[in-house]
Amino acid sequence: MQKKTPKQSFAERISFSVSLFIVSIIFFLVCFTWITGDNNPPILSVTTSSNIRHVKKQYYLPFTIINSGGETAESVEIVAKLLSRDLDIETGRQQVDFLSRQEKKSGEFIFNHNPTEGKLTIRVASYKLP
Repeated sequence: MQKKTPKQSFAERISFSVSLFIVSIIFFLVCFTWITGDNNPPILSVTTSSNIRHVKKQYYLPFTIINSGGETAESVEIVAKLLSRDLDIETGRQQVDFLSRQEKKSGEFIFNHNPTEGKLTIRVASYKLP
């Protein structure tokens, strides 16, 4: 006794061909990105904006962090120190969980003194590789 396999319809053959084509393109793009991708370590920089908000005796200083490197950075720590005229030191810390290559994220530091009237230092303190 011989089993007959049902013949595929025209629509089944077309849908199989299209799905195989799509999977092939995705596979090619992943391989291409993997081979030609930028393998440089993260290059992190912080910039601030001059649009400081003053709300209820607090100053909100916006910042943007950019990863212009080729690899992803995790647990990025940003530290801001403000030395005011009366020698008070205020410190703010921000933690960015995940910053992929060519990605930028924004946030704000909050100070009790006006950042434009003191010495402000903002820097990336640390990060780890995934």
